Amino acid sequence: MSKQPWHGVVVASALPFNDDLSVDFGAFAEHVRWLAANGCSGITPNGSLGEYQCLDPAERAKVVEVAVEAAPEGFAVVPGTGAYGARESVYWAQHAKDAGAQAILQLPPNAYRADDAIVYDHFAQIAEVGIPVVAYNNPHDTKVDLSPELLARMHRDGLIAAIKEFSGDVRRIYEIGELAPELDVLVGTDDVLLELAVAGAKGWIAGYPNALPASCVELFDLAVAKDLDKALPMYRDLHSLLRWDSKPGFVQAIKLSMDIAGRKGGVCRAPRAPLAPEVAAAVRKDTEKALADGYK
Repeated sequence: MSKQPWHGVVVASALPFNDDLSVDFGAFAEHVRWLAANGCSGITPNGSLGEYQCLDPAERAKVVEVAVEAAPEGFAVVPGTGAYGARESVYWAQHAKDAGAQAILQLPPNAYRADDAIVYDHFAQIAEVGIPVVAYNNPHDTKVDLSPELLARMHRDGLIAAIKEFSGDVRRIYEIGELAPELDVLVGTDDVLLELAVAGAKGWIAGYPNALPASCVELFDLAVAKDLDKALPMYRDLHSLLRWDSKPGFVQAIKLSMDIAGRKGGVCRAPRAPLAPEVAAAVRKDTEKALADGYK
């Protein structure tokens, strides 16, 4: 299979803000280039880590445009296009296509617990835009579970090309593979990276490469190659950080790790508040240890 935009390590990018909480687009463009220089395959702007829910429409649009402009050749841009309903998501999918993105990352409708028929129709409307769709299964936050059976049906009907699996249930990759062998499964939660990569995941839409890109790319490549003698020690070393990706304070934690690693993480917009002192101390301790151990 040829390399698709969602293959490899595609970073769910954090978004830097200025002191007045305006978006620092210059720092964001530099971050895109830095991730590419450190071996990442692409970037997903306007995901939860990018605080898209707190951006106004002009900001959200410009984030995608800046990412596309800053991305070097071969570095994919796969924007998040999640919204309450299909009309809004279609708008953002069309914007991503027009801006030059290679694919989109799409949540189910998240205004309420939609049933399978509504979810199918949601993705069918978005598929009409004509840009490849990576579905995003995050039943914890959306309360909508994209079951293997539903995913297989949507893939069979040409609505989706891949699935970012964030349920945390590592068993699902096998059932998805049985029902839809050609549907690419992507690691969606940093702290199940090894398990899903070994099981055949084609990509990793990842949070912690925002702070430690080169080491995360190395870890993914080793896991995909099933070189467990090298991958497992790295995974154990980094797991206390990787598991932040599935906790409510993941945006603040990853931004703090970025600050410690010499990147611009910085503050978050409300309603995200700074981490409690004891939590920040734990993130700092684990990040400093990873850096001291040579992870970068």
